[in-house]
Amino acid sequence: MKNILVPVDFSDQAKYAAKVASDIARVTNSKIFLLHMLELPTGIVDPSSFGNSNNAPTTLLFLKRAYEKFEDFKKLPFFNGIEIEDSVQFHKAYDGIIDESKKQSIDLIVMGSKGTSGLEEMLVGSNTEKVVRNSEVPVLVVKSDVDHFKIENIVFASNFEQKSKVAFQNILNFASLFNARLHLLKINTIHNFETTKESSDAIRNFINEFDLGDYTLNIYNDVSVETGILNFAAVIDADVILLNTSGRRGLAHLFTGSIGEDLANHSKLPVVTFKV
Repeated sequence: MKNILVPVDFSDQAKYAAKVASDIARVTNSKIFLLHMLELPTGIVDPSSFGNSNNAPTTLLFLKRAYEKFEDFKKLPFFNGIEIEDSVQFHKAYDGIIDESKKQSIDLIVMGSKGTSGLEEMLVGSNTEKVVRNSEVPVLVVKSDVDHFKIENIVFASNFEQKSKVAFQNILNFASLFNARLHLLKINTIHNFETTKESSDAIRNFINEFDLGDYTLNIYNDVSVETGILNFAAVIDADVILLNTSGRRGLAHLFTGSIGEDLANHSKLPVVTFKV
């Protein structure tokens, strides 16, 4: 991992994401790219049409204020000792984030989220959902402040269908960056029940072509897939949850039935998504 992209809107969630990104950058010796997508009020144009517009001074004022905010943002103490590059662009946020990730050969996008209702809601809505669904590189979603973020125990929750193998090597590579233990997790629910043997065989058939290093194999029963993931993550004191996404389908295929418990509201773990 060499390059990490952090979209910044100067919110608390953006600070939480930048702080996590900084902790990762220290471990991986990565460079952080900070990106602010400047959304101009209606009637204000972007700098590309300065010569044909009377709004150029107003546009420059917005741009100046954005860079002033960036200067303050970069002074946050967790950036000390980390190589940083900042950019302000005139794009719709989602398009700009995806374009910048390709332009800078980004290895990981770290985004803040205001989601408060569990894993699925955390990744749904506005630009976070669009980036998670469409990014070709992993997306780490952070919704709360994390002190001294580390990755020692990773939960990889999956249905372990063969089509998910496409992204599994990337997941293993991610775990190896941090020398972390990977906890493979399959959730059984009353609506989608399998015997322990069936679930165990599915996981083993899924991983038999890979060199996993340090890992555990886990089958967990709960009232829903999401609640099971969160409960298991709490039991092992996980640092992060890894999930697969599948383009337009997003995470919907992972969640069946109603969540039904308030436990999901209290999840503070960052979630990393990998596109299948």
